[in-house]
Amino acid sequence: MVFTIVPIAGKPATSLWPAAVATEPKTFRLLFDADSRLAAAAGGVVRYLADAAGFESDAVARLQSAVIAACSEAFEHLSAAHPQLEVTFTRFSDRMEVALSHLGGDSPAIGLDTIAGFASHIGATESMRAVFAGFDRVQYESHDGEAVTRLTKYLGHATPGI
Repeated sequence: MVFTIVPIAGKPATSLWPAAVATEPKTFRLLFDADSRLAAAAGGVVRYLADAAGFESDAVARLQSAVIAACSEAFEHLSAAHPQLEVTFTRFSDRMEVALSHLGGDSPAIGLDTIAGFASHIGATESMRAVFAGFDRVQYESHDGEAVTRLTKYLGHATPGI
């Protein structure tokens, strides 16, 4: 038990300190324009989260490279009317998710052919393959003019069934 004793009105008074509570942030949200330096910042955030989750340095580097590649790919889908990309990083007890979203289109932040699992085909670019090198699952959804691509990395050894 931690406490502090301070003199009050000539007599010592004891005040209990509140119990320590973990305050680790679980969600980070970035909103930025198409700039490769900002994509590198997004890579830094995922590097921090992967490091905190206990991944080995090779896996951390792959995730960082994958997020930078995903942001670079997403920049190509931004329009003049909606020039910003929102990247949300969320850490759950069993997984990490990186959601890339942009307004003004029905196309995902990463090409649909890549999401459908055709990254190994000849038409896939090197940056598309790099995105999937570090993640276990890729999902795409579109609603109300917002396109969201969600990249998931599971923290355990096995990926849950889809």
